Amino acid sequence: MRKIEIFDTTLRDGEQSAGINLNTAEKLEIAKQLERFGASIIEAGFPASSPGDFEAVQRIAGTVKNSIVTGLARAIKKDIDITWDALKKAEQPHIHVFLATSPIHMQYKLNKTPDQVVEAAVEAVKYAKNTFPLVQWSAEDAFRSDRDFLVRIINEVIKAGATTINIPDTVGYASPAEYGALFKYLRENVTGSDKVNFSAHCHDDLGMAVANSIAAIENGANQVEGTINGIGERAGNAALEEIAVAMHIRKDIYGIETGINLQEIKRTSQLVSKLTGVVIQPNKAIVGKNAFAHESGIHQDGMLKNPETYEIITPALIGESAVPLVLGKHSGRHAFKDRAETMGFDLSDDKINRAFAEFKKLADRKKEITEEDLLTLLTDQQIQYEEIPVYELKSVQVQYGTENIPTATVQVIQPDGEEVTVASTGSGSVEAIFNTLELLVNSKVEILDYRVTSVGKGRDALGEAVVNLTYNDQKVTGRDAAQDVLEASAKAYLNAINRQIIQSGLRAKELIR
Repeated sequence: MRKIEIFDTTLRDGEQSAGINLNTAEKLEIAKQLERFGASIIEAGFPASSPGDFEAVQRIAGTVKNSIVTGLARAIKKDIDITWDALKKAEQPHIHVFLATSPIHMQYKLNKTPDQVVEAAVEAVKYAKNTFPLVQWSAEDAFRSDRDFLVRIINEVIKAGATTINIPDTVGYASPAEYGALFKYLRENVTGSDKVNFSAHCHDDLGMAVANSIAAIENGANQVEGTINGIGERAGNAALEEIAVAMHIRKDIYGIETGINLQEIKRTSQLVSKLTGVVIQPNKAIVGKNAFAHESGIHQDGMLKNPETYEIITPALIGESAVPLVLGKHSGRHAFKDRAETMGFDLSDDKINRAFAEFKKLADRKKEITEEDLLTLLTDQQIQYEEIPVYELKSVQVQYGTENIPTATVQVIQPDGEEVTVASTGSGSVEAIFNTLELLVNSKVEILDYRVTSVGKGRDALGEAVVNLTYNDQKVTGRDAAQDVLEASAKAYLNAINRQIIQSGLRAKELIR
């Protein structure tokens, strides 16, 4: 069957979504899971955009071996040099250079003539080719570009050494028929089109990103770009899990092989959702919690008689097969470690010990330990910084009554080991906690978003809190889980503060160096 390369941009385009703030450790864990998922290429970030992005791309490039690691760069020498520094130790150094080609972008964003854009693109590709064996060039806003101009500039960048040509629908404007026709036109009119890969990159502003990507495949694209769960700027990107499963289920008409390990879809989706804080909509195709739920009596009757009456995809296909509950309060460390490895976690002995201690605490309070509980415990240990947290929550108490003003009292251990107790009020219990913690961090904090969701089912389920806030004028996201949602909220708040302080410290060290 014809092979399509899967280019994952969860860590670059996906992370640009509003409210997402991943640190280096989290990006590294997602990258390792994307490697298990089977992504051909992982776009690890935009190295020139910040020291934090540079560090993440560099660490991912030194860790991931079975997927090609790439970094985004503008069509300028400085960006290309920084990207090379980040990727030079990768197994196959790959760079993704972009430059806008639509009339509106060339005139208003670049302030360049078409001739100047061609010259800049060729110069950038030639310069990148001096060091990178693999050079992908993207025509930003390609779909709204003049077709003849696209042919002209693509001809030139291929001559300059580009190995992949990306044709993005940057603003999600295309229809499947139009987008497919553009690929057919370029394949037929670009000189040497058979010697390079053509890539599709679609946004979902009109809800057609996946359909457009498939239309491109049908018309000559041999690489498709997207993100896990379809996250991304504005309405998001094409959801890679949907494309992979569609190609598998309908291989009778597409005849396409993606190389994706379908059994890793559920785990990859859950990890990305947990670390980004972006909840998966219940009716999301393939990975939504209702994707295999049947409420209608007619549907249930058919399912009992033959699952294929209403179910074209089995849960087992995407790695959602039922796992027997074998862990409880009497389970030992060996069984716990074995389950962690079965779930795809590679933890040091110290981290296994810490996760096992947290598991024992939870097992004493819960009747059943679910797979979701284990995922939360193990993920928290997997991405934990080695540094001691700047602030550590020791206890939180809230006095609340419908006729009383909510008051929170919080005990926190500071970095010097000193234990501090503070109290404050608020219009509600959560606001009282946040107001109290703001007194501790000694800086203005603005809450941008706050939500709590349950992990698993039942009245004793864990509550996972996610807090988006600004601290020292920087946006940051924190999260944590506990059986008490107020405790989870306090921990999530401090997690955000700690992340920002640690990130600032890392940037300061890099600047000094």
